[in-house]
Amino acid sequence: MAEQKMLKFVDVARDMPTKRKADERREDFNEIYAEYAAEKAAEQSSRCSQCGVPYCQTHCPLHNNIPDWLRLTAEGRLREAYEISQATNTFPEICGRICPQDRLCEGNCVIEQSGHGTVTIGSVEKYITDTAWDNGWVQPIQPQQERTESVGIIGAGPGGLAAADVLRREGYQVTIYDRYDRAGGLLIYGIPGFKLEKDIVMRRNQQLIDGGVEIVTNCDIGTDISFAEVQQKHDAVLIATGVYKSRDLGGPGAGLPGIEKALDYLTASNRKSFDDDVPDFDSGRLDAKGKRVVVIGGGDTAMDCVRTAIRQGATSVKCLYRRDRANMPGSQREVQNAEEEGVEFVWLTAPKGFTGDDAVTGVKVARMRLGAPDATGRQSPEEIAGADYTEEADLVIKALGFNPEDLPQMWDTPGLEITRWGTVKADFLTKKTALDGVFAAGDIVRGASLVVWAIRDGREAAESIMAYISAKSGAAMAAE
Repeated sequence: MAEQKMLKFVDVARDMPTKRKADERREDFNEIYAEYAAEKAAEQSSRCSQCGVPYCQTHCPLHNNIPDWLRLTAEGRLREAYEISQATNTFPEICGRICPQDRLCEGNCVIEQSGHGTVTIGSVEKYITDTAWDNGWVQPIQPQQERTESVGIIGAGPGGLAAADVLRREGYQVTIYDRYDRAGGLLIYGIPGFKLEKDIVMRRNQQLIDGGVEIVTNCDIGTDISFAEVQQKHDAVLIATGVYKSRDLGGPGAGLPGIEKALDYLTASNRKSFDDDVPDFDSGRLDAKGKRVVVIGGGDTAMDCVRTAIRQGATSVKCLYRRDRANMPGSQREVQNAEEEGVEFVWLTAPKGFTGDDAVTGVKVARMRLGAPDATGRQSPEEIAGADYTEEADLVIKALGFNPEDLPQMWDTPGLEITRWGTVKADFLTKKTALDGVFAAGDIVRGASLVVWAIRDGREAAESIMAYISAKSGAAMAAE
């Protein structure tokens, strides 16, 4: 009788890959988790209960076939596991590293609910695809047949890249336009290397280029080329710009030097990892070394900022968040990693203003308490009267989230409809905008969200674009 490979969760404990010691990882920007060995990956995969209704799959935005590739990994059939993983996820090795699994697949694992500890889904996903790269199983795209129709994609972030991958596999001619000098969007410039080393992203970019995707960098739509010109050049256009406009913070002293936007700070740090010339970092403005750093915000961007400041050699790093730990939007795993590395979280605090004359010297802080639930069901923070104090700071980083830029105005395209939040208005299912042949996907439609949602949106947009082009071609043939 063959050995039972699965349902080992009763006998085998949950075991994450080895995490480097905090003192060691504070010194560099390398990833903090080691890779699974083959035996450990198989062992942890074997803990899956293969349940009839896999909540892990249901709660994954991409609906990855998680139980299937866990079973294949447990059986040592890694190439098949990779093929199953890649079938639904354009970038499994990226999602395995940066997805908040504790809120998605792992947080909904059935054996987690029964008290046995979740399957380490993200770490296995990362291991499968890293193994595929190491063994040469990941190859450039080779369409079975080339098509003459072309698609222009504005934005080389995860949504745009995912759409390009799907379209190119079907033989469409794809050109991506991006305002930055490297493709990848926030994967390159927004997420630090200790969560996602940059060569991981660069090799995916190269895979697309080797497969025939044209990536035009340093191309700002509305300045270097008009949106109308992009429309004229292509049979369909996908807007996948993401949201980059930082939410601001008012109050007395809000304009003082030393108060910086999170994305400016993270971009400067990531550019230094490429050995780019970064004057604002070299001058010390965006370098936390020797400074008392205060980060305002409680999302994943705030976690990236506090952990970057630690690695840059800050004297102290504090994170102010207006709610408590249980109600913060960022990954609990990231909070734990930050605390291990020396970050202090100051819960139930909100900034009221800033002190300083020529530069910021502190944050005026109001203490908060949680009151009645708001429309979303979360308790609303309320200020406690008379409990204000000042948090000393040499560098304050605002990590309050992002808003969309005014694309109709920037691109001189008033026909592009937007919502009251400033996001592009697009059909939920088809991703179609008000403009014929123009689609939109990712954060520019749904607002600042997760990479995995951008990948899903990009893939779905590609399917809609192909249907649109096919219908248009069919109508043209019928008219002849």
